Amino acid sequence: MAPKPQENVTNVTEDRGYVNNAFENDKSALQCVIPTIGRNDKNMDKTVPSDVVMDFDDLLPHIGDFGLYQKILFLLMIPFAFFVAFVYFSQIFMTLVPEEHWCRVPELEHLSLEERLMLAIPQELDGRSKCSMYAVNFTEALANGTKIADLSWPIQPCKYGWEFNTTEIPYSTIATELEWVCDNAALPTIAQSVFFCGAIIGGLLFGWIADRFGRIPSLCGCNLLGFAAGVATAFTGSFWSFTLCRFLVGFAFDNCFTMMYILVLEYVGPKWRTFVANMSIALFFTFAASILPWIAIWCDDWKLLAIVTSAPLLLAVFTPFVVPESARWLVSQGKIDKAVLILKKFERINGKKIDPKVYKTFTDSCNKLQEEESNNNQYSILDLFKTPRLRNITVLLIVIWMAISLVFDGHVRNVGALGLNVFVTFTIAAATECPADIFLTFTLDRWGRRWLAFGTMVLSGVFSILATFFPAGLYSAIMAIMGRFCVNISYNIGMQYAAEILPTVIRAQGVAFIHIMGYVASIIAPFVVYLSILSPDLPLLILGAVGIFGGALCLFLPETLDHELPQTLKDGEEFGRDQKMWDFPCKSKKHDDESIGTNSFQRASTGASLRASTRGEIGSNMLQRSVRSRRSLKGIGEPAV
Repeated sequence: MAPKPQENVTNVTEDRGYVNNAFENDKSALQCVIPTIGRNDKNMDKTVPSDVVMDFDDLLPHIGDFGLYQKILFLLMIPFAFFVAFVYFSQIFMTLVPEEHWCRVPELEHLSLEERLMLAIPQELDGRSKCSMYAVNFTEALANGTKIADLSWPIQPCKYGWEFNTTEIPYSTIATELEWVCDNAALPTIAQSVFFCGAIIGGLLFGWIADRFGRIPSLCGCNLLGFAAGVATAFTGSFWSFTLCRFLVGFAFDNCFTMMYILVLEYVGPKWRTFVANMSIALFFTFAASILPWIAIWCDDWKLLAIVTSAPLLLAVFTPFVVPESARWLVSQGKIDKAVLILKKFERINGKKIDPKVYKTFTDSCNKLQEEESNNNQYSILDLFKTPRLRNITVLLIVIWMAISLVFDGHVRNVGALGLNVFVTFTIAAATECPADIFLTFTLDRWGRRWLAFGTMVLSGVFSILATFFPAGLYSAIMAIMGRFCVNISYNIGMQYAAEILPTVIRAQGVAFIHIMGYVASIIAPFVVYLSILSPDLPLLILGAVGIFGGALCLFLPETLDHELPQTLKDGEEFGRDQKMWDFPCKSKKHDDESIGTNSFQRASTGASLRASTRGEIGSNMLQRSVRSRRSLKGIGEPAV
């Protein structure tokens, strides 16, 4: 996918029990706040209780949940969605190798293809040999009138290079120019794995830059590095120079879109985050990935493709002029006045009018929350492994995410082995991201995470295995594409699941570690696809087995839907202990009128918001914030919106 991508979740990990607590314990505050907090009429904001703790999400209804400025930012996600699709997928089309290739024989170049094959290339079980030729004097054979090879002739490896059938891949790739076939057939696979090594280092580097210097410098930096390395790729002439450039391009993978993704989600109200998060992927990323094969054909040369897909990343230099810095990050750095200035810009462009007392309450609250954030800095990733239950859950999350990443990337890269036109098949497979996101939007907060993750992963595995029951062609491709569709859903679920299960005090580091392990699995994926040289069915069989195995492990995780999320390490150790393996949210839900109302609100603001934000959450200190400080207001102002 999108890549999907995935990761820096912002402050959206609210407990699902807040609303009940607020309504039962703060009725006086409720009467005070409802007339003022969360309404956009002219009389709003006249009364703000001095003891109310107001966070960013509480302020959003005042400046507009999804006003004009947020809509502009949503549209500004388009180029960055294109960037991540180009960075992720373009290397596939730079290194394509036609299925049909043979040894080049200079003495026979004046003959037709059929005559050359019959005279110079040995016949094998699956067609003409791709890596060997007859070791004879072809000039003398032609002089003697020989037109068909003698099966007793000695055989040798290709001596003069290769020629390729360009019917399927009608342009030159670096793999065909440098002849990465036969003994060198693994070189494109190695280059792709090195790309993901760059993604790991880039994720850590630009994640640190994002937390230290801000989201905008990180966004600009990774895109400019991707631009420079991507354009430099076009001027490489060897495997090592090409691989070095792709390693540097890998630094930009994910981050070139993730930072923008986070920024926009941070400025969008909870009820709009599902739309913004899913539609930005379903529409922008999917469209970019779907047209990439046709851009490759239009370029008609891998060097031009490298430039065309890398040059647009230079547009990131204009980002500081049109995209505001993350106000949440500014608050986390103590730059509250700068954050307020940005929010006032939103207020002005969205046509709102806010009483200065609201900003004063917000500023005071931020100062209090900063103290709580500092208390969470004492935790490290090792704390997840100190207690038995939390350790088991963490290991499960790591293994499941690695399985999802391996299956997802394996399906992406196996598209050329399905027996159909690689460009058409890639487009159809990429387009499955759109219905997958839409399906998830309507089902995840109804059916829960555990069973939906289990079902989609297992189905992905089943479809992958079923694809091997058919010969390469239409039916095999349909099964494989259905497997890709299912793993798209699993990928999106997985990004949210870890952020919900891990305790708040260690969530940022835990999510970052899990997703880095996913990159490790992505390094392996090209080698899984490369196993097709042993058997065309082997990659799909492995992807199917991994998918079923990963899906089965999901059943050992606790369900998070409609459960109060863990805050402390002790909460994480006890979370889900009272759940049974066969519990199913749809079957067990029985609400009275009050709980229906509150849970529906929580489902819209918590589950959807968290899913929306976890796509980009690697190394953010914003997740380490305590959520308890929000209980005095969360769930009180929202119903008035």
